[in-house]
Amino acid sequence: MPRRRTPARVAAAAAVAAGVLVLAAPAPAPASAVPADKPQVLSRWTQTGSASYTAWAAARSDPGQWAAYGFDWSTDHCTSSPDNPLGFPFRNACARHDFGYRNYKRATSFPAHKARLDDAFHADMQRVCATYSGAAKRSCDGTAWTYYQAVRAFGVSSQDTPAGGPTA
Repeated sequence: MPRRRTPARVAAAAAVAAGVLVLAAPAPAPASAVPADKPQVLSRWTQTGSASYTAWAAARSDPGQWAAYGFDWSTDHCTSSPDNPLGFPFRNACARHDFGYRNYKRATSFPAHKARLDDAFHADMQRVCATYSGAAKRSCDGTAWTYYQAVRAFGVSSQDTPAGGPTA
């Protein structure tokens, strides 16, 4: 004699079938984790040497390759100062400086790195100035020194400051 389908048996069969489907379904992929070496990469790209600048510039030209790291590549370049004062191209030095400020603020370790970021900014501008000679080089060096002193003293823009206020 065939079994009679009661609402209780139908519900039990449905529950078993649903459990089998859940067990057979692939597990959802874990949320993308930020690579563990993010602090080391950030540090490598924010040192004073030319190799650090070159590595950062190469990464900046292909930020998609670094998307998993969640770096903030935004920049306002030299903020309210000219990007190319007196014709000296400081725009990229300012962009790398912004990169360091913004990413160390996100990592909540900005105060420990600010002086080095400012020194790297100065080194980047000095490398620009090294391509000049004579009066132009002296003028470039003086302008770089002025920009450097400004960021040392005032180098926290509203763009770089978290909602809670300055961190440096």
